[in-house]
Amino acid sequence: MRINSFLISFTLLAVSFGSLTPAAQGQGFTGVFTQHNDTARTGQNLNETDLTPANVTSSKFGRIFSYPVDGQVYAQPLYVPNVTIPNQGVHNVLYVATENDSLYAFDADGLTPNILWQLSFINPGNGITTINCITTGIVCNVYPITGITSTPVIDPTSDTIYLLVRTQENNNSVQRLHALDITTGAEKFGGPVEIAAVVNGTGTGTSRGKILFDALHDNQRTALLLANGNIYIGWAGQAHGWIMAYNAQTLAQVAVMNTTPNGTLGGVWQAGNGPALDSLGNIYFATGDGTFDANTGGVDYGDTLLKMNANLTVLDYFTPMDQACRLLPNDLDLGSGGPLIFPAQSGSYPDEIIESGKGGSPCDLFGSTYAVPIYLVNRDEMGGYDPNQDQDIQTIEGTVHGYWGSPTYWQSPTAQYVYYSGMTNETGDGDYLKQYSITNGLVSTAPVEQTLNLFPVGSTPSVSANGTRNGILWTVERKDILSASPGTHPAVLYAYEAANVSKLLYDSAQAKGLRDQPGCANKFITPTVANGKVYVGTQNELDVYGILPTTQTTPVATISAPCINFAAQTVGEKSPPAGTILSNLGPGNLIINSIALTGYNPTEFTETNTCGASLAPGTSCTISITFTASVAKIPQIVDVAISDNAAGGGTNVFVIGVATKTAR
Repeated sequence: MRINSFLISFTLLAVSFGSLTPAAQGQGFTGVFTQHNDTARTGQNLNETDLTPANVTSSKFGRIFSYPVDGQVYAQPLYVPNVTIPNQGVHNVLYVATENDSLYAFDADGLTPNILWQLSFINPGNGITTINCITTGIVCNVYPITGITSTPVIDPTSDTIYLLVRTQENNNSVQRLHALDITTGAEKFGGPVEIAAVVNGTGTGTSRGKILFDALHDNQRTALLLANGNIYIGWAGQAHGWIMAYNAQTLAQVAVMNTTPNGTLGGVWQAGNGPALDSLGNIYFATGDGTFDANTGGVDYGDTLLKMNANLTVLDYFTPMDQACRLLPNDLDLGSGGPLIFPAQSGSYPDEIIESGKGGSPCDLFGSTYAVPIYLVNRDEMGGYDPNQDQDIQTIEGTVHGYWGSPTYWQSPTAQYVYYSGMTNETGDGDYLKQYSITNGLVSTAPVEQTLNLFPVGSTPSVSANGTRNGILWTVERKDILSASPGTHPAVLYAYEAANVSKLLYDSAQAKGLRDQPGCANKFITPTVANGKVYVGTQNELDVYGILPTTQTTPVATISAPCINFAAQTVGEKSPPAGTILSNLGPGNLIINSIALTGYNPTEFTETNTCGASLAPGTSCTISITFTASVAKIPQIVDVAISDNAAGGGTNVFVIGVATKTAR
């Protein structure tokens, strides 16, 4: 009898990740412990009973509170119910990591504005800081500072959260794997452990036949995976891609794989999406453009979807026939998005995985359309590489420019669907989020539905549903183009009927008075849906959406401009003021405890305001910021921290300034 690999892979992990077993129907919501909800990376929460298409409307649903954070949130928030916090009782807890190298434990329901616990992994007074991409000279994939980028992973059987932290320590770059107690933040298992690795090779950066892991240039964005008793971590470096495995109980390194040891590039990044896991413990991930020679007996796997065992030995692979065209300078990574494992299918190929990335011109498989291929691959026999014909199940014509995110899966009472959201170019023209049907293991050759609105840079959706019913597809729009650093437009949260995404249920711009406006959007945001709420990480805050209370008991505060960017300033010259408006939507007075400049460079900025000690309902005040740079070309950042009596306790305004020249 065939084991139902889908149930095993996507169960919401109430059991050990290393020995997953199917959950009984109706077992109930157990938490969000890993990126995109499950190790198959389907993006589903199938135990959501509070949120339905009937009540997710702007009159009933909206932003109910926000938590200020000290840095940009790229990692997906994780959720654990019923956690006993010492001396603070039992809470549903949300774990949020920032690029300022902080990890927060918040009450997920807003029952207290106080942080349950917070850890900072930096100590600037002792020379331990985040990594500044300008001063260190690395590629500014995250701008301007990098700390914790990837989504951590939680083992609910041991109450442990694992995360990868990057720091700059007295001019040395360090990456460490931490294992923390989810109740206190205390280090476990003798951690942390510093990341280091060496493999044999003749490729880029080889020294005496060896390639060393580079803690500065090897970027860690791929979400962590807990499986087979190990933590699996991926990197996309300037020279090579890496995957490493660490024992989850001892933190000892147990396996290392370099994707191009005799070549170059082949990074593992997947827009932050994690490696996928099947029911047998096999691991799947896609690489970026790089050297490929596996078909001739080599060990280089650029632009390849790989299947590996627990010890990171390559078991099988799929490489598109146009892999040679994908190489630099075209930079058409297969691995710009992550793979998704389908549930067991009824057709000729029961075990399938789907993958897509960048593509289009000049590597065009579809004539003059310049469309990007979406590859449906047989996990039992992945096809390897054939320069004349892809040996996959299907090659579906996708968007024009590509995918910087991952697909999502859901099954309604009558059909299965996979959802993709890409973009047509890097100038922000965007594309529609598209819904494809799946029948007998084959994907529809064209979308069966699509959204009515465009997404400038695509997105990674999530689905909430009560099993096969009341499906809602959630996704976050970034209005700024990918190259905007870091971008200044607020995010927009969208909700669609999952059975027909042309039906918009809600978006956060619908409500009057900026009631539902979140913070500024980062790239690759994945919303977390848990226990009747939707959590969205942004540049300056963690925004929480849910069913609006029948009677609002605390004031609702809004900020007109959650992010401010002073560009092209002159060293020593005071900038014109930039303002944001703080408003109180009521009820009751908004008590303002303090407005202060905090963060890395508070001396570079000045703040004035007209707010006083409180704001009456329906009134507003102005906060003005000026910037006087002391150095050129190095971004200066500060948070305007507003402490008040709104649910969540306040907000931050993220401010960045750069001087491009010195006064004569």
